[in-house]
Amino acid sequence: MTRAGVQTKILDPYADRPGAAHAILKMLRVLLAHGISRGWITFDPTAGIRRPKLGEVRSWTDAEISQFEARWPTGSKERTAFALHLFTGQRRSDVHRMTWGDIADGEIQVVQQKTGEKLWVAMHRELIAVLAAAPREHVTILNTAFGKPFTVAGFGNFLRSAITTAGLPLDAQPHGLRKAAGRRLAEAGCTANEIMSVLGHKSLAEAERYTRDADRRRLGKSAITKLEGRTKNRNAQTASGRFGKTPKT
Repeated sequence: MTRAGVQTKILDPYADRPGAAHAILKMLRVLLAHGISRGWITFDPTAGIRRPKLGEVRSWTDAEISQFEARWPTGSKERTAFALHLFTGQRRSDVHRMTWGDIADGEIQVVQQKTGEKLWVAMHRELIAVLAAAPREHVTILNTAFGKPFTVAGFGNFLRSAITTAGLPLDAQPHGLRKAAGRRLAEAGCTANEIMSVLGHKSLAEAERYTRDADRRRLGKSAITKLEGRTKNRNAQTASGRFGKTPKT
């Protein structure tokens, strides 16, 4: 196995699917590292291969959020999963593990799997209403049709199916609900530190991206409003010829 062979025979066929290529490269490197540790091979042929560039996941729009809610009513498993994502701002690796016991005193406790960050997210009133209508038959809030907790991959497939059934585009991804949560917090006037306390970002710079985008949008609207006001003031309500003497012609 050579680096050129890995690139041309394994990764290049997924050139139009960078996410899949990235996942394959990660799995291959784990396998090769195991082979090196066991003495089966002496080098990693993927060394030097750059990770495929992944497009940034975008935030859901408010129209897309309304469209999903119109398709999946309160009480459905799809709506419960959606609400947990949108109103807690957590990743699917955390949402699928949430239990009823995590909820106490109007908050839901989260220990993020990716970062180990411990959070207490206040329960939004819409999330409270959705959970009140959800069946409470198991320890975990979300479960498969067989009453078992979801795996991360299984939960991702479940969400993808729900999103597609709601008629939303392919780029409306589950992680986009986390982005939508951050966007809505920023648009509500939350500070970067407040956004960090909900989303669990490690650095302030990550949270500041949401506030910058929200500020840019607010400033853009404010600028046009001021421009319209200036234009309006320049247009006199009454023609100047109506005052004083009319010159003879």
